[in-house]
Amino acid sequence: MSAPFFLPCAAGVEALLATEVQRVLPDTAVHTLRGGVALDGGPHEVMVLNLESRLAQRVLVEVAEGPYRDEQALYDLAASVDWMQWITPEHTLRVDTTAHRSPLRSLNFAALRVKDAVCDRLRDGTGERPSVDVRNPDLALVLHLGEERAALYVDTSGEPLFKRGWREDKGDAPLKETLAAAMLAAAGWQGRPDAGGALHDPCCGSGTIAIEAAQIACGIAPGLKRRFAFERLLPFATPEMRAELQRLRSHAQSRIHASAVPIHASDVSFRMVDFARRNAQRAGVEAAITFNGGDALERPAPDLPDDLPGTLMLNPPYGERIEVAGKAARGAMPADGPGNKELPDDFFARLSAHWKRAYTRHPAGWTAYVLSPDMKLPGSMRLKESRRTPMWNGPIECRLFRFDLVAGTMRGDAALR
Repeated sequence: MSAPFFLPCAAGVEALLATEVQRVLPDTAVHTLRGGVALDGGPHEVMVLNLESRLAQRVLVEVAEGPYRDEQALYDLAASVDWMQWITPEHTLRVDTTAHRSPLRSLNFAALRVKDAVCDRLRDGTGERPSVDVRNPDLALVLHLGEERAALYVDTSGEPLFKRGWREDKGDAPLKETLAAAMLAAAGWQGRPDAGGALHDPCCGSGTIAIEAAQIACGIAPGLKRRFAFERLLPFATPEMRAELQRLRSHAQSRIHASAVPIHASDVSFRMVDFARRNAQRAGVEAAITFNGGDALERPAPDLPDDLPGTLMLNPPYGERIEVAGKAARGAMPADGPGNKELPDDFFARLSAHWKRAYTRHPAGWTAYVLSPDMKLPGSMRLKESRRTPMWNGPIECRLFRFDLVAGTMRGDAALR
């Protein structure tokens, strides 16, 4: 049975997500919307998208949609669903609410009325009511309230999809795996010599970018090491559906291969390098990544074959996220004492000077991608970006800046801004 799906994603990632969905489900029509993509599908598509999507935050299945003016209308909307097809009274549930220009005063009361409708429908059919579990429910519902219409979704993912199942060690401001994957997708990096070449993250932190890259290069499905909420729901509890999920997992396992390109990760903090190495081990890609300690302002470029291009991909520390260290910190002039978390004014100028010395000699060239909330970053680096892609790091509006570091293009002051 087919139903409407909505896959939410970070702002700026919608087109990339649409491309990804079309790749994993080539016969499916995909519509790009604000904040995600829409498509129609059934149980097979639920399983494939949860297992294979690197960019979606969740896979939501729409079960009811219609106009509303008050909470009673929401109760009626939820009560129109045959919930006995989804859960039994032994299952637990939770209702989360999002809104855009909703006329209702209390989103909590709206969620409560939807919960009541689900429980009442099951009580009418079985004589028992399910319980609420706010932490780990069997049935997670998402109620979205627009200005005049409401939609009710079953969250088939459970924990958000950026939780791949391998991250246990993390730093102060870990990058979400979905955003790291979006950075790689925006760069066109696909883990092949002809699609991005080698990769180096010189500010790797707990290793998110390098690990996502290594999983892409090794053909590892992002959801292979985790479980999903749909596995506890009745439509997926039949022997046929369980066998289908096992077949999809086995097929994903059979696609794993060695990386065709080298991947490097380094960080000024040896503690973070250790975290990254342990995360990579759990992710199954430790052998695909070369880890090193070292300051991003000093570490030499990885040694590559002359015909293999390289991609620098970094999410450097910035004031909203994390305190800087290493040579950058030694050069900082704190404005508010030891607790200052701002980068020194000349950090990016020194970084681009280091790139000029270390990366522009490679015959096949390097391309650098930097995620930053500073819209004037190219000026700070005295470089001209070749592209800037809007992306959001949580609540922080950023740009992914591309800089082409091809041999011979950064000689002298003519290449500097």
